[in-house]
Amino acid sequence: MRSIVWLLLVAVIAVVGATALGANDGLVTIYWRGWRTDFSLNLFLLVMVALFMAVYSLVRALDGLLALPERAKQWRTSRRDRVAQAALREGLALYLAGRYTRAHKTCQKAIAIQADTPELALDAEFTALAHMLSAGSLHRLQDRTRRDEHLQRALEMARMTRKPRATEEGARLMSAESALEDRDAARALRELSELPPGVARRTQALRLKLQAARLARQPMEALRTARLLAKHQGFTPSAAEGLLRTLASETLEGARDADQMRALWVNLDMQDKRDPLLVANAARRMSNLGAPHEARQWLAPLWDQIHKQSPEAIEALATALRESLTGLEAEWLPRLDATTPAALRNPSLALTLGLALAERQLWGKARGMLLSAANDLQLNVNDRRTAWAQLGLMAERESRPEEAARFYRLAALPEHN
Repeated sequence: MRSIVWLLLVAVIAVVGATALGANDGLVTIYWRGWRTDFSLNLFLLVMVALFMAVYSLVRALDGLLALPERAKQWRTSRRDRVAQAALREGLALYLAGRYTRAHKTCQKAIAIQADTPELALDAEFTALAHMLSAGSLHRLQDRTRRDEHLQRALEMARMTRKPRATEEGARLMSAESALEDRDAARALRELSELPPGVARRTQALRLKLQAARLARQPMEALRTARLLAKHQGFTPSAAEGLLRTLASETLEGARDADQMRALWVNLDMQDKRDPLLVANAARRMSNLGAPHEARQWLAPLWDQIHKQSPEAIEALATALRESLTGLEAEWLPRLDATTPAALRNPSLALTLGLALAERQLWGKARGMLLSAANDLQLNVNDRRTAWAQLGLMAERESRPEEAARFYRLAALPEHN
């Protein structure tokens, strides 16, 4: 197609030239100091075109000759740049291959080539990447002093790059990760705090912050971070549920008195307050701190829906209420009556109901529930012992010493029950 276009163009030029210059009746006369020279117009035009081409070629030749040193300099710079880029790529390949000593040396070669070339020294991003890769290699070699030097140099060079400074963000994250592996939580949190708000909410930054908060024994901060990670789908749903429950439990276990426990409970998310296993742990902890009334208040919403709970949740709630029975209010009696059908199928729940009814001095109902729990072999030994002991106390209160002695004997020898 291109050949056809050129052929048509030449044909057009030939036609135009033949039409305009075919007659050749023009004359050009040149006068110079008494001399006179006559040229045909066609010859004059051909001479002028040839002269223009000769002058143009001469100017281009002189320009190329004068620019030859600069072009040679650019060629040498380009060649050194290619060598430096190749060294950095080789360093990355060696790092991924686990050859950290050679990777560090290759990165240092790339940095040296760039430093020796003024034209390349302005590429701050290249230098920062080389320092980061060298720092990663030294970290694997357990050379912490030189690793930190290279990380600091990488941060200094990354600040010279254009925004957004992805290189600086990467250096911060690498520094935080290395600090975590050194078990230095304070330094990791300090590096993460230097990140811009948008970067700090990225999944990798949140993962590092979660690890740092747990290492620094800051369960509340770790819980907030884990919630953000779960929101960004940083975990599978089941893993997120287990992790949030664990962190919330660690947060509550850090309370030293009831007032601190109340403050921590208020700061929990509503989703946490609907987790039966977490609420059960919190209620047990609050009861141990001397506030069983508030423990029962936390248990009440979930106890009203105990028939919808899983067997594991029922066990946890029953155990928590069992440890929070001191001063049980009369308002709990309807809840206990509503739980009676479920208690007939669950010995742990029957034990809790029996102890709760005994706390309210409803001896007849309590006796039935306790006997059902004590005679159920599915209940663990310690809980059956508790049921026999409570039955013994009730028989002793009702002045039945022989029956009380039998119950006490069964409580003392649970393995024979």
